[in-house]
Parts: sequence; C-alpha cells; structure tokens
Amino acid sequence: MFNSWYIWTAIQNTARLSTALQIIIYLPLTLATLSKRAFLLQSLFLTIHSLIHGTMSLAWGSQALSVLQLPMHPFLLLLCFNIFSSSPHPWLVSAADWWGTLLTLSGPLFIVLEGMSSLLVVQALGQGGKKLVSRGEVYQIGLLVGTAVAYVGSAWWIVDSYPTAASSPLSSTLLGVALTAFLFLTIIGFVLRRTNIIESSGLALFIAYNVWLCGFDQNSFTDPASSYAPLLPNILPHFQTLSNFVINTLPKPVLMALLYRLTILQLASRVLPTIGADSWESEEGFDGTWGDRPTSTLTRILLTYRQFIFVTVYSHLLLLDHSSQLWWRWMNIFFTLVIWSVELLVSSEEDITEKEWKID
Repeated sequence: MFNSWYIWTAIQNTARLSTALQIIIYLPLTLATLSKRAFLLQSLFLTIHSLIHGTMSLAWGSQALSVLQLPMHPFLLLLCFNIFSSSPHPWLVSAADWWGTLLTLSGPLFIVLEGMSSLLVVQALGQGGKKLVSRGEVYQIGLLVGTAVAYVGSAWWIVDSYPTAASSPLSSTLLGVALTAFLFLTIIGFVLRRTNIIESSGLALFIAYNVWLCGFDQNSFTDPASSYAPLLPNILPHFQTLSNFVINTLPKPVLMALLYRLTILQLASRVLPTIGADSWESEEGFDGTWGDRPTSTLTRILLTYRQFIFVTVYSHLLLLDHSSQLWWRWMNIFFTLVIWSVELLVSSEEDITEKEWKID
C-alpha cells in the first residue's frame, strides 16, 4: 500500500513538473518560430485549458487530472502550428489580438499583486522573527546574523547592478529616490516601533532584486528567433537545435521574474489564512481550523487555479520588451514603498503588541 502511494505521488509530481516545463518552453518557442499572434493564440489556448482544469479540480478534487492533462499541451502546440501553417481564420486572429490587449492592460494588476504579496510575506517573516526572539539568545544572534547578511547582500547587489541599472539620468534618479525613501521609512518605522530589522532587510532584498532586473544585461542571452532553425530531416540535429534553444535563448530575466512572482504569490496565499485572527485565538484558529475564514477560501481558489496564474503571468512577461520591463520594475518598487509607508503610519502601537498583524 505504501509502495503504491509513493509511486502515485512520484507520478503526480513528475506530471506537474512536465506540465510546467512544457508551458515554459512552448510559449517562447511559438513566439520565436511563428509570430506574436501565434504566441497569443497559444497562450489563449493554454489559458482556457488551465481554467477548465482548475474548475474540474475544484469540483471533483481528483488527483489524476494532473496526469490526464499531459497530452493536452503538445496537442495545443501542434494545433497552433497547424492553424498558422496557412492563413488563420479571422476570428482566431481577432481572439489573439483581444487576448494580447487584455494581457497588456493586466500589467498594473500583476504589479499590485507582486508588491502586496512581497510586503505580506516580508511582514510574516518579521512577525515570525519576533516570536523566535523570545525563545532565547541563540535565536536572537541567529536573526541578527541573518539580517546583517541580508543588508550587506542587498547593498552589494545594488552596487553591482548600478552601472547597468542607472544607465540613464532618470534611472539613476529613481534609484536614489527609492533608496532614500527606503532608508527614511526604515528609520521612521524603528522610531515608532512599527517595524523590525527582519522586515526592513526583507524589503531591502526586494528592492535589490528589482534593481538587478532593471539592470540585467540584455546581451547575456540571444534573440530566440535568431537561433532557432527549421526542422531537419535528421532527428539528432533537431534535438541539438532544441537543446540550444532551451539553454541559450530562453529569456533569463523573464524566467527569474516568473519564478519570483509565482513563489511570492504562493507564499502570500499561505499567509492569507492567518490574517484576521483575533488576539485570543491560537495560531490554528479558535476551532483548530481555518476552513471557515474567507481568506482560507481565497487561498484554496488561488492554489486551485495556480496553473491559470502561471500561464497569464508568463505570457504577460514574454510580451514586455526591455524598456517596458524597466518601467514596471520601478513602479513595483515605489508602489511597495508607498504601501509600506501607509501601513507604518496607520498602524498603532496597540496593534503591534496585542495583535499578530498590523491591521485596522
């Protein structure tokens, strides 16, 4: 019985990993080999499939769906290639254009989600650190060392990224304003006792990460369209071409941004059920479960439709050119700092000492 459980678990994890790898490869492959409209149509197909898959998982909860959906992604890829092998139907072209417009307009939503999720996770780490401090000096020293490493690492990260991140006067000005605002907010938070070094060091790493993406060297990876060759009669050279595409032409800053955004949304969804806990409730809730909380329902929905979030976030990132990504990164930094400043100002000292979360 245990052996069959382990085998089934391994099959499920392999299926999920295969699904993620197929999405990561198929979308830029379509963009590189066909056209932007073909890429948008492929993204639309994957989005519709992920919505159907998530709804079926929410309704039936069958673990076998992760395995049964594996053939769908190659089928949708072949369908898209077949559609654009000749003149596509005008309705499909219109649907692809509409989907591209919707993804473009969804940019602010993704930035808001990423910024608020980052702040939420950082605050959760800060609250967790405050609990560890009360357990003894060993935890205090460990947290001090960890925050010192985070501060030094973020400072080095920013200095190392400065030559490319501040390549223009406007970028250097934005970087100076962001760092100055972060320092002032940290000092204000310390004086008012409404933040701690764990929360501050986490936001320092968040700023350093975004600054690094702003200064990512675009010459470190090649244009996908320039390195892909047509199908060759011999299967071995074709696999070599595909291997070259995967290794050298997948957009590394996009993959890094995708990994961070999905990870931070996943962590934030785990933190959401703890929001709204009363001061006399335990960590597991008054009745030992979070199932009746609205945030728990939201978390379950987010985790069920995580493949839909994966496809839409990845498609949006692939649509952005380097200049657009720069602007979104700076907006992300300043939006998060503004939300943090508001949170510091509206929180009262009683909220910090009596409640787990600093909310009204």
